[in-house]
Amino acid sequence: MTRAKAFLAAPLTLLILAACEPVPTSGGPGGAGRVTVPEAVSSIAASHQDLTTARVREDDGCYWYTHRGPVETTELPLRTSNGNPICVRPAG
Repeated sequence: MTRAKAFLAAPLTLLILAACEPVPTSGGPGGAGRVTVPEAVSSIAASHQDLTTARVREDDGCYWYTHRGPVETTELPLRTSNGNPICVRPAG
């Protein structure tokens, strides 16, 4: 029975470790790299967002930033104080 448990534990361990993959901080798939956020964008962006990590994604034309929370680091869309996404081209 010990061999069967080891046979099941190995794939589960790999699956758990795969969840630990870091979030790319610049460029990467769909990312255009870091850019200097224009004054017009920084003036309408909500204050709780990290503008130093903001960049425009090529796939949607919107600004995204890296949010470093207490549990995980994730990419989030840059939003105005009203909650609207900030994009350089219209969605569609």
